[in-house]
Amino acid sequence: MTKTYYTEEHEWLRVEGDVATVGITRHAAEELGELVFVEVREAGTPVSKGDSAAVVESVKAASDVYAPADGELTDNNPELDGDPSLVTKDPEGEGWLFRMKLTNPSQMDGMMDAEAYKTFLA
Repeated sequence: MTKTYYTEEHEWLRVEGDVATVGITRHAAEELGELVFVEVREAGTPVSKGDSAAVVESVKAASDVYAPADGELTDNNPELDGDPSLVTKDPEGEGWLFRMKLTNPSQMDGMMDAEAYKTFLA
């Protein structure tokens, strides 16, 4: 079963088993504007919750994307190498940033679901 969570840092994570696919929310993408550069840390890199796992850069600003939980980066989105604006065009779909193997799934407890995230934005 796949479940989607949201963080206060405007990241989403789609969790299936112990693997999470991570990206930025539509709200964050709209705030950043069109992305011109995306850099994700290498696969195999261990991360702790709150560590910088990626950097997204737009014509407006550069922002870190943080690991939403402890784990190890396993994959990044190869489509972003040729088209970083894919993150802006489809932030919660084809514009995902990285995948990670979760080492502490209990860290999902307390994260927001879609309704809670909408309330958080209001």
